[in-house]
This record gives sequence, structure tokens and C-alpha cells, in this order.
Amino acid sequence: MIIVFIRAILLYIFVLITIRIMGKGELAEMQPFELVIILMIAELAALPMEDLGTPLLEGFVAIGTLLILQVLVSYLNLKSQTIRKIVCGKPSIIINKGKIDEKELKRLRISINDLVEQLRSKNYPSVQDVEFAILETNGDLSIIPKANKKTVTIEDLQIAPSYDGLPTSLIIDGNVLYDNLDELGLSEKWLMSQLKAQGLSSPKEVLFSFVDDKKELFTHKKDSKQRSKKI
Repeated sequence: MIIVFIRAILLYIFVLITIRIMGKGELAEMQPFELVIILMIAELAALPMEDLGTPLLEGFVAIGTLLILQVLVSYLNLKSQTIRKIVCGKPSIIINKGKIDEKELKRLRISINDLVEQLRSKNYPSVQDVEFAILETNGDLSIIPKANKKTVTIEDLQIAPSYDGLPTSLIIDGNVLYDNLDELGLSEKWLMSQLKAQGLSSPKEVLFSFVDDKKELFTHKKDSKQRSKKI
């Protein structure tokens, strides 16, 4: 039992490191070859845990080999469009200029019901609202609506937008993020004074707190209502 426990911990750590080396992209929308790699790694990690007769080193070597292959294929994808087309395929236009491409749907084995379901999930309940629908290589459906169905933007209204900046977290679950304070050039004394102005005596009372680019502090107290305050 102890041996299984230790082997599971070692394999977990090794697989975790492997996934991290593969990159954050692997955890988002995956290409077909990336999905294959993930499934194979899961299978190879399970074998040494299930069969104590399988040397742990064999699992490490097999997973390491897949990691090298994945990094190599990813590098080749960046350098060669031909290899990328072979490994990942190419996007398919299934609605072209408002017209459904029946031939492409049949080739991809996608039914009209599947297409309509995907459109609804993208907030386009009617096919008539769509100018182009493109099935990406990762399986996601990209939609370009017709001109009269596009969302109005601030630019369309000719309004000068204000710069919001990037909010910076200062307190998470009662713990002050001193590195973020230093990066913004703020002191703990400043933070405490801001909290006091909001009726808070300690960061421990705060669930989440952040500042915007104007150095305005927003806090969510540790209570059932999770109210947000602004100064």
C-alpha cells in the first residue's frame, strides 16, 4: 500500500511538471495531436500505479518521450505551414456569405442540428444572422455575423473611451500581497488607512481587495452578502 502511495505521488509530480513544460496552451483549446498526447500520458501514468511489476522508470521514460515529441511537433508547427496543415488540419468554412455549405457539412459529418446547436451556444439563434461560420482546427466554431447583427461598439458611437488599466490584487482571503504593493509603490500604512476608511480594522476581514489604475481601492468583505465598496 505504501509503495502504491509513493509511486502515485512521484508519477503525479512528474506528469504535473510535464504538463507545465508543454505550456499553458495545452490546457486551453487543444489541437488533435495535443489531445492524443494528453490521453497517452494519462494512460502511461496509470500503468505503473496499477501494476507494481512495471518499473517506475519505464513510465518516466515513456512520458518523457511523449513530452519531447510534443515539443518537437509544436516547434515544427511554428516553422512550417505544411506540417501544421498535416498535423492540425485547416479551418473549414461551413457558412459562407450567409449560405450553408452542405458539401462541407457532409465532409465533416456535421448535421444541421449540430450546427444550429453550436450557433445557439454562441448567441446566434438564427442562421440568417450569420455571414460566416468557421470550424477551427481545435474544434471551436468562430462566427462572423452579418453587418446589421454586429454588436455596437464605442467606436461606432464615436465616444472617447476612458482607460481602465489593469486592476491589481492587494488582499486575497485576508492575506496582503506585499509584492503587489511594492510594485505599485504603495505602503502597508496606505492600505491600512484605506481599509479603515471603509470601516475595516484588519485585512483579515477582507475576502478580496484590489486597486484600479487611479489607485481607488475596492474591497469584498468576508460576509454572506459579499458587498463591494469603493472610496
